[in-house]
Amino acid sequence: MQFSTSFIPDIRFGSGLFHELAGVVQSFAGARAALIVMDGFLASTGLAKSLAGELAAAGIEPRLYSDFSGEPKLAHLRAASEMAEGADVVVGIGGGSALDIAKVAACCAASGEDPMHYALAANPLPKNPLKKIMVPTTAGTGSETSATNIFAGPEGKKLWIWGAETKADLVLLDPELTISLPPHLTAWCGMDAFIHAFEACTNRNAHSGAKLYAHEAMRLVAGSLEAAVKAPGNLEARGKVLLGSCYAGIAIDNCGTAIAHNISHALAGLAPIHHGLATALGFEATLGWLVDADTADLNDAARAIGLADAAALPGFVSDLMDRCEIVRALPDAFDAFSAKDLAAEMRAPENQPMRRSTIREISDTDIDAFAAAIMSLPTVSSAKPQPVLETDDA
Repeated sequence: MQFSTSFIPDIRFGSGLFHELAGVVQSFAGARAALIVMDGFLASTGLAKSLAGELAAAGIEPRLYSDFSGEPKLAHLRAASEMAEGADVVVGIGGGSALDIAKVAACCAASGEDPMHYALAANPLPKNPLKKIMVPTTAGTGSETSATNIFAGPEGKKLWIWGAETKADLVLLDPELTISLPPHLTAWCGMDAFIHAFEACTNRNAHSGAKLYAHEAMRLVAGSLEAAVKAPGNLEARGKVLLGSCYAGIAIDNCGTAIAHNISHALAGLAPIHHGLATALGFEATLGWLVDADTADLNDAARAIGLADAAALPGFVSDLMDRCEIVRALPDAFDAFSAKDLAAEMRAPENQPMRRSTIREISDTDIDAFAAAIMSLPTVSSAKPQPVLETDDA
């Protein structure tokens, strides 16, 4: 097999690294102005105010864009890009939504083009984007090391902007920033990271260069996610899941995803749902069907987490979801839709790359069966007090 791997940003890992961020920004070619992209909830905790003060003390003009929550929308990308004009550095802090907005803004501010100019690779990205520093506060999306950026387009459908020009120049991984993530979000994000790694090393695009990261990501997440969920202050577990998420991002940056992400993106095309939850539901519903392919890559992935073979994967994943107390249910907004609606979204053009990359051929009959299984899940009231900080991922 021949393969090539995409470049990996400079990655720095350690508890407390966030407090060094102002000095890091200052070191980026004598930066004079920096845009901080951080969702409204995170900004309200005082994190943005603290960082802005440290930047100002270092002689750097701080700008803040935090007028968003949930998955990125075109309006968010446009607003952040406008605020980034004239800045030297864009700092994304948060989950995948904040990071994706920051990465796209760094490109559009440099070129002056609208984000839609680059959607679905319609045009080449600028070769001179602003410098980008990514600081994830959730362990799931892997956006900090990925060249893929997801957002909702003018009609609400998920679109993507892809290219090496969007990748970070520096990634700071600070486990302390993930401690405040509620248990259910920790579980959903962690499963997303695990599935990223699994799909990257078992789909049609899998190669040895990515498996190195994917298998280690699976080991880190599978071995520590339960502890991170049940003991939020366990920095060792938090750090392992955060690092695993980062490595999984490297893996999907090289090899992409597969059927579970086809389903999760299709679900998001119907109604708001946390990406990690949607992906976990799609993964569990299709894994038994997938492992029937019995490929060497599937068996290698199973052995990477201590299982005998791929046949043991469905039971392992369901048990992990049970131990992390993941409820198999959809938000009540899905009561308005049918299995036929979900199947149509799974067949939509923007979701075909994930269908094609799956190691088993996916027939229309398979899609109908998967959609029926997902839409047969119970629904729960979205009015329940479960804060949804991030709905996006790669």
